[in-house]
Amino acid sequence: MFNGHTGMLFNSIEFIFFFPIVVLLYFFSSHKYRWIVLLLSSYVFYMAWEPAYILLILSSTIVDYFAARLIARETQSRIKLRYLLVSLCMNLGLLFAFKYYNFFSDNLRWLFSFLEIDYSVPDSNLLLPVGISFYTFQTLSYTIEVYRGKQPVEKHFGRFALYVAFFPQLVAGPIERAWRLLPQFKEKKDFDYARITSGLKLMTWGFFKKLVIADRLSYYVNEVYADPGQSNGISILVATVFFAYQIYCDFSGYCDIAIGAARVMGFDLMQNFNRPYYSKSISEFWQRWHISLSTWFKDYVYIPLGGNRVRIGRWYFNLLVVFLVSGLWHGANWTFVVWGGLHGFYMVFSHLSSGIRTNAIEVLGLRSKPDLLKVLRVFTVFSLVCFSWIFFRASSVQDALTMIGNIAGCWNQSGSLSDIMAAFTLNRTVPFLLSVISILLLEIYHWIERKNDFWKVLSEQIYLVRWSVYYGLIFAIIVFGVFDESSFIYFQF
Repeated sequence: MFNGHTGMLFNSIEFIFFFPIVVLLYFFSSHKYRWIVLLLSSYVFYMAWEPAYILLILSSTIVDYFAARLIARETQSRIKLRYLLVSLCMNLGLLFAFKYYNFFSDNLRWLFSFLEIDYSVPDSNLLLPVGISFYTFQTLSYTIEVYRGKQPVEKHFGRFALYVAFFPQLVAGPIERAWRLLPQFKEKKDFDYARITSGLKLMTWGFFKKLVIADRLSYYVNEVYADPGQSNGISILVATVFFAYQIYCDFSGYCDIAIGAARVMGFDLMQNFNRPYYSKSISEFWQRWHISLSTWFKDYVYIPLGGNRVRIGRWYFNLLVVFLVSGLWHGANWTFVVWGGLHGFYMVFSHLSSGIRTNAIEVLGLRSKPDLLKVLRVFTVFSLVCFSWIFFRASSVQDALTMIGNIAGCWNQSGSLSDIMAAFTLNRTVPFLLSVISILLLEIYHWIERKNDFWKVLSEQIYLVRWSVYYGLIFAIIVFGVFDESSFIYFQF
């Protein structure tokens, strides 16, 4: 179970005061001691959720710091492997104990009951520490790269601890690699007005996506998914499309705030989203969605399994394993496993059907209509992704199947706007239209981002245009934002 305490969310009053104080302390401190300011601030930030769970980060940090030091010092491969296994067991053990114990125990209980064997192992009452899936993967990548000889060992314990706990991306990523982030802690960061304003603009856009789009869409999504048996197919279709935008704006909004906050202080975090719903294939979708996690699984699961440099059957197996594990990473529930399995199936089927699809394109003459072909491909991928989101969002596999069944029968139902609104039992046209308009604004932003950086394009406009957009965003956040300090979706993972 996720720790229900809201902690210091980016969209909380506490963070509004916390962040400027940290920035001021950071820039007024000597470069020699700035790592201390950031490390203590990061620990305070994390302890706002549950003070006791700081011990988990400290344990992971200490074990991986010394494991990496010992790996770097050792010459025998066999001994190096032992130290790496200590790191793996420590971090994966934490994940299992806090995140997966009850899931596996419940499934064993069902199996033993089916076999009529007594199973009396009690469930755990431990709350899921926020961000544990992120910081354990981040520190694991460090020890693995040190073991591979690709990452110099970090001898400064404080800077390594900061790498594990850096507050902008601590609880939901991006999952940074040591070679990118660690060297930045050693560089002196000067006060740079252009960089700071750039970071603040990105943070504002992230708040807009979270507060104005994601949290407003959640009202419709939550109502439909809370009672799947009573929701008709039309309302489920609309709610699922809304959820696709909700989870994207929620998570990418968080990442924008994280990247922007780090940029204010002079740090460059990796891009985690790149207009994923414009993808023309499932493979491309995973190159654009949650990029830091996708590359992590590629480097540390997919390639070690053999990647695509194996016989075709084994390659399909590798793909399915990676996506099933990715699904389980998102949550200890069969809904996430099915979601991951669906994407693995999409990847395998895409390869198996490539010849058929190529022939169909030629027969239909779509090769001579590239724009139409692109639209069809994007629409197909978006539809497949939305279908998989049903399992991701549903409370159970049974609920997901019920909703899919209702969608399948929706063709006999009326599709007017009034029917859709009535299905939500929120018979208010204005909130519904505000949600649609906010999505359209998002897509205008994405359309500009296809070829140019939006903020760069905006900076080249006249003063009146620039500040109209800036104040317009702030006005939209204040007037149309949802200020109930709702947690970010990916905090539960």
